[in-house]
Formats: sequence, C-alpha cells, structure tokens
Amino acid sequence: MDNCDVIIVGGGLAGLVAATELADRGKSAIILDQEPENFLGGQAFWSLGGLFLVDTPEQRRMGIRDSRELALSDWMGSAQFDRKEDYWPRKWAEAYVDFAAGQMRPWLHEMGMRWFPVVGWAERGGSFAGGHGNSVPRFHITWGVGPGVLEPFEKRIHAHVKAGRIELRFRHRCSHIITENNAVKGVSGEVLADDVKERGQSTSREIAGEFELRAPSVLVTSGGIGGNFDLVRKVWPRDRLGEPPREMIAGVPAHVDGRMIAITEAAGGRVINADRMWHYTEGVKNWNPIWPNHGIRILPGPSSMWFDAEGNRLKPPCLPGFDTLSTLRAIRSTGHDHSWFVMTQKILKKEVALSGSEQNPDFAAKSWPKVVQQRVLNKQATPAVEAFKQHGEDFIVADTLEELVSGMNRIGGDLIDLERLRAQIAARDSQIDNPFTKDAQLMAVHAARNYRGDKLMRTARPHRILDPENGPLIAVKLHIITRKTLGGFETDLNGQVLNAQGKRIEGLFAAGEVSGFGGGGYHGYNALEGSFLGGCIFSGRQAGRAETIA
Repeated sequence: MDNCDVIIVGGGLAGLVAATELADRGKSAIILDQEPENFLGGQAFWSLGGLFLVDTPEQRRMGIRDSRELALSDWMGSAQFDRKEDYWPRKWAEAYVDFAAGQMRPWLHEMGMRWFPVVGWAERGGSFAGGHGNSVPRFHITWGVGPGVLEPFEKRIHAHVKAGRIELRFRHRCSHIITENNAVKGVSGEVLADDVKERGQSTSREIAGEFELRAPSVLVTSGGIGGNFDLVRKVWPRDRLGEPPREMIAGVPAHVDGRMIAITEAAGGRVINADRMWHYTEGVKNWNPIWPNHGIRILPGPSSMWFDAEGNRLKPPCLPGFDTLSTLRAIRSTGHDHSWFVMTQKILKKEVALSGSEQNPDFAAKSWPKVVQQRVLNKQATPAVEAFKQHGEDFIVADTLEELVSGMNRIGGDLIDLERLRAQIAARDSQIDNPFTKDAQLMAVHAARNYRGDKLMRTARPHRILDPENGPLIAVKLHIITRKTLGGFETDLNGQVLNAQGKRIEGLFAAGEVSGFGGGGYHGYNALEGSFLGGCIFSGRQAGRAETIA
C-alpha cells in the first residue's frame, strides 16, 4: 500500500500496540522503522519486562494489600507535579493508574501474558508516606521478560500483515512530516541501505533511496534520547542535578537517538518537561557489549553499602533501590561521576540482579527449573552475575579489606582511605547482633524481610560484612547509565499532539517515550518502575483506539 489511514513512525512497543488496535478497528497502517526487521519491538526487547500493576492476584497471593487509591497517592507523591504544563501529564497519570488497577491485567492476560509470582518492590522511596516511592511491591516481571511483553502484540501484528491491514517497512527513516493548511498529511524520508546486524548493534546510515507516504494521520512512536549523549547533556537539569557526568554509559542502543523530536517540533509539536529524566546510578560496563558504551543496570536489594567516589557512605534516602533521583543528585554533588557498592558474596548471591532480557535467560526461557536452580538452590549468584564478577572491569573481589581498597583505588583513582572505610563498615556491622538498630539501612533490611518475596529471593539475612566467613568482599564501581526521558510531546488523552498555543494539531499523534509515556510526562519528576513498558502499552492503546486518529 502507498497510502493508508495512519503512518506509524517507530516499530517499538507503543507503535506495535497502536497498530494492532487500529487494525482491529479495520483501519490500515504502515509502520516505518529505520532499523532492520530483526529489531522489531525496539527497546522493549531488552527490558526485564516489569509492569506496574495494582491490586493483582499476584500481589494478593504474596500478602500484599494494594488499591487504586494507594497507588494514585504514591504516584502523585512521586510525580510532584508543579508546573502549569502538568495539566495533561496529570490527566494521563490518573488514567494510567485507573488502567493499571482495572483493565490492564485482564486484557494482557487474555492475550496470553503471564507474570512471575513474586512481585518485586522497586523504588521504595525512603522518606514520608506522602512522598516518593512505592508503598507496596508492584513490579510484575513478565514471564518471558521483554520478549514476553512483545510476543502477543507481534502475533497480532503479523496476523494483520497477512490480512493486508498493516505493512512493515524497515530501513525507512522519516526525516520530514508533511503539513498542508496546518494539518499533517504524511511523511517523507530516506530508504537506508540494507545492513543486517545482530539486534541492538549499530547499523549503517548509508542512503539507498527516498520515499514519500500520504495519510490523514501520523503517529510518532520513536522513543527517547538515551543513546544520544549530546542530547542528554543538552537537556540535563543543571539547576536540580548539577553538571552532567563527564562519563556515562548507555542503557539503550544507539538507535535511541531522539532524531524524531526535532522533526516533530518542526511540524508544530510542543515538547514539555524535557529536563525531567530518569537515568540510573547503578550502571556497570558490559564486559560483552552489544551496542556502543553498553551498560547494564544492577537491580539491587537493600543490603549493599553505598559509598561515594571518596569512600563516604551515602545518606538516606540514598539506599539501594529506594530513591533514584535523590541518589543521582547526591552523586553529582560530589564532583565525581562514579560511586561504589561494597558487599559480601552472600549479598551478591541473594540481592544482585541485572536488568535486561539477555541477562535473565531463565526468565526469558520461561523455565521454572532454571529459575529455582539459579535463584533459590544455587550457592552462587546467577551465571550472568557471576560472569560480571569474573570478567567485568568494575568488579573488585578480595579476601581482605586492604586488598579490596587497593583494587578500588586502582580503578577509581586514589581517593579512598582504608581506615575511614573500615570504620564506617565496622559501625554498620556493630548493629547486627540485635533485632534493634539505629542504622536506617538496617531498618530497611529488616522491613524488607517482613515481605516474604524479599525474604525468599531478594534480601540477604543480615550479617557482618567484615566477617571473613561471609566473604569474599566485593566492590562494584557504579556509573551513571542513561535510560529514559520523562518529558516529551504534550498530548491529550487520545495522544493528539498539541502546539505551542495548546491547540490540537490535526492529524499528528504521539505515544510512548517520545510523548513522555503520555501527555508530555506522566511520571512527573520520578518513576515508580514498571511504568515505562506500561506507559508504552497504555499510550499506544489510547492512540490506537482514538476516534480522532483515523
């Protein structure tokens, strides 16, 4: 087909969801993507597959009492909306929580999606009940991780392709959104030369031809900017987070380049909240990289001691897994780009998980025997974690603290004083012998172990870090790792893009990360996790079902 009802720019999760919803309504769609066919699904493929869901059977089986009201309170306390531009983001936030507490799980379940029964407790906050953080565990890991999230939508896509309602055009790079009389009428761009690479690797930008397509509606679902460090630094909120890091690693492939943002702005779209971003502080360099500057995020349990580059313990709420933005701010205030986890092998085994579908082959394969063997019965950490411990340049393993600090100073600069570090760890260890403590992190550990999911799989029994019986000692150099932009194109609840005057642009829509996952930033300042994939699904669904789109 050369013309259709809707042109979708971007073959990631949001684009796939929207296309399936459109085709279910009998509409025709062309999906354009600058990458090869084996990249279909975009960033979602690489994810852990976590979804923010509310009041689910999985939660209730784990003894978790959740509700729409509690989830909305947590969301708003985390978002901290404070701008006039937050009108539509707030509307999207309320609508998403309603979805997550209502139709989302049964709709996905009907398509065949399933979840790991132990619900994760991400982004715990660490301050007041009305502030940032999840009051209860809500992070539902999809059985099959990222590919498991994509699977039902890819099946629907291919069925519609076979029926002639959807066409997939790979290596088609959009460079212009065509407008006539203040309405969008199509797109034009370049056909890139064939370049077959493994998924996630950088591909050629050699131009082999040009194209132009016409449609009454264009839906932009092209993702964020995490693979483009220049754009990340350009929008970095220096007033809130200080100067951007001199050294960062990339949590997303290079094709997450943000190029469609300027192209959509040229068509009249308005970006809001560009300074709100979500980059993690627990990144490690991938010893077996796929894309440039490839980083992997550690998903930590609560027990590792966290020190800045000079060996000073970070203060609450800067605890592992509690408050990403506060920790990022604290690290940037030191003038250094890195920080450190210090732990034992027992903590590594129980608490260190790695984000990414390729780092969790047991979940990806939907294999219960492998999950039980690797995460419950095995005396070591998962094979992926042990591989990083053995091969990763950011991991120091030592039998004594003297050896550990020597290794830390070797790769982090000669910044850490041995006796000062020893004193801080010894002070923490002195709190282990009683169930009582004044150490905020140990309080958090005790609280975590009150949840049987954490006690079973994610939180080690409290023990002395300096006791050789719990060794070896492990230090991990942590980098800032780029991931998500929380702002984006301002849209109404149908995904229709607004211009600088707040007026709807006829024929122009956006969904997924390029729209701040809905409205131009439905997270506000902070994310509660599981809300990135969830936001792609919800915003794609909203656009695909909108009567105004086609």
